[in-house]
Amino acid sequence: MIELRPFDELGGGNHGWLNTKHHFSFADYHDPRKMSWGNLRVWNDDEIAPNSGFPPHPHANMEIITYVRKGAITHKDSLGNEGRTEAGDVQVMSAGAGIRHAEYNLEPETTALFQIWILPTRSGGQPAWGAKPFPKSDRSGRFTVLASGFDNDNEALPIRSDARVLGATLKAGESADFALGAARHGYLEPASGAVKINGVRVGARDGAAITDVEILTVKALEDSELVLVDAA
Repeated sequence: MIELRPFDELGGGNHGWLNTKHHFSFADYHDPRKMSWGNLRVWNDDEIAPNSGFPPHPHANMEIITYVRKGAITHKDSLGNEGRTEAGDVQVMSAGAGIRHAEYNLEPETTALFQIWILPTRSGGQPAWGAKPFPKSDRSGRFTVLASGFDNDNEALPIRSDARVLGATLKAGESADFALGAARHGYLEPASGAVKINGVRVGARDGAAITDVEILTVKALEDSELVLVDAA
């Protein structure tokens, strides 16, 4: 089953400094049919105006993955971590028993990003933060694991969940396969471009909720940048 969730039909709103779309129920947007997808709880498509951002606020018991599409985001947290994550790179925050953080766009241009929340395997624990560059050339023509809760994905950023976040870049006409497994929950969004997933067309910033599928075959209809969550 592949359920298309068109970008134009997503919840969200324009708050001036933040233009956001929600693939799942979040903040003031509530749809009982879109509370989660397996242990994937949130996928927000955010555009943050220059010299603005999210002031310090708390989180607990959530794995929060930020995939920067354009510009950069600057992170600060109550553990003393600071870092700037730019387009193509990824940051992960394991909120654990509790952490406060701020995310600011200190750039002269709009920052665009995906913020993905995945439920952890266990509650509590020491919070943590990390970031890593993932050159698009390394993802050319194939899916690369960006963040993972599995020990054998040792090049990925660690998360504390039965899940993976993957990225790929495909030229028009190229295809890439991914062994999802029928019992898993996949969620794929093209950051740019358009693809067919097992024959279903998915446009830029549309979401595709996938289950009961052993192998995903993704064919690019145009040059495309993809993000995929493989969730329990």
